[in-house]
Amino acid sequence: MIARALRQWKRSRRLSRYEAEIGGRPADGQPHGLRAPLIVSLTSYPARFRALHLVLRSLVTQSVRADRVILWLDAEDETRLPPEAVVPGVEVRSCPNWRSYKKIVPTLLEWPDAYIVTADDDLYYDRDWLMKLVSRADAGVVCHRAHRIALDNVGYPRPYGEWQRNITAPDQGELVFPTGVGGVLYAPGVFHDDVCRSDLFQTLAPSADDVWLYWMHRLRGSRPAKVGGRFRITEWHGSQAANLRSGNLEGGGNDRAIQAMIARYGFPIVPTVGRPAWSMHADRLQFVLAGKRKSHAAVPDERQALAVDPVKGVE
Repeated sequence: MIARALRQWKRSRRLSRYEAEIGGRPADGQPHGLRAPLIVSLTSYPARFRALHLVLRSLVTQSVRADRVILWLDAEDETRLPPEAVVPGVEVRSCPNWRSYKKIVPTLLEWPDAYIVTADDDLYYDRDWLMKLVSRADAGVVCHRAHRIALDNVGYPRPYGEWQRNITAPDQGELVFPTGVGGVLYAPGVFHDDVCRSDLFQTLAPSADDVWLYWMHRLRGSRPAKVGGRFRITEWHGSQAANLRSGNLEGGGNDRAIQAMIARYGFPIVPTVGRPAWSMHADRLQFVLAGKRKSHAAVPDERQALAVDPVKGVE
C-alpha cells in the first residue's frame, strides 16, 4: 500500500512537471521541410476531455511546426468540448463514429497527398516528438513505439502476446509493427487502396486500428522505421476512463483482428518456407496461428467469426 502511494506521488509530480514544461514552451516551431503538407490528426470523446487541453497544447508547441492539427469528434460531442480544450491552432471537425479510426481515416479522405501523423488524446508528447518522426519521413512509415512480430516455424505471426514488445532501439523492417500510442507518421501514397473502407475495417479489425493500418501499408511494400529508444507511455490524470489497449492484448482483440486480416489479405511477409503468403486466395487460405496449422475450404463470414468489442473507446 505504501509502495503504491509512493508511485502515485511520483507520477503526480512528474505530470505536474510536464504540464509546467508545456506551459513554458515557445510557440515558434521551425518549418518541417517536407515536400507536402504535414498534418497532425487525432480524435477524442467526452470520457477523455478532462485532460485533452494538455495534449492539444503539447501538439501545437512542437519544435517542428505542423501545417494543421486536427481534432476529429462525433458531431454530438462538439458541443460538449470544454472551453479549455478549444486551443488556438487546433481545428475541430466532425466525422462519422469510426471510433479509433477517426484519428486517421477522415484526414486521409480529405488530404490524401499529405504527410499524416497520428496522435493519441491522453498522452504527454515532448517538444521534439514531431521533429523525431519528421527526421525519418523518408522511410514512409515512422513511429516512436513498435513491437517486433514473432513468427512461427513456417513464417506466420505467433500470438500477439508473444511478440517482442516496445522495441528498445531504432529499427526498420517488415516485421516492425508500429503502435499508434506513440504517434506514427505516414507519407503520401503509403497505403493500400482499401485503407478508408469502413465496411472492411469495422468488420475485420473494429478495435485494432494498429493491425489494420499495418496490413494496409505492408501490402504496399512498406518497411516501417522505429526512432529513438524505448518509448515511455505517460498518461495524463483523468484520461483513462475508457481504454482499448489492455482489451486488445488481454482480451485477444488483436489476435482476432490478425486472424481476420490473414483470411482476407494473406500475411504480407514472405514466409520462411513456401510461396508468398499474399498470393493465397482467402477461399483456399491455409494459415498458422498459435503454432497450429488450420485449413479452411471457405472463410466464414467475418462478422460472425469475430467478437466485436462493444465498448466505445479510442486506442
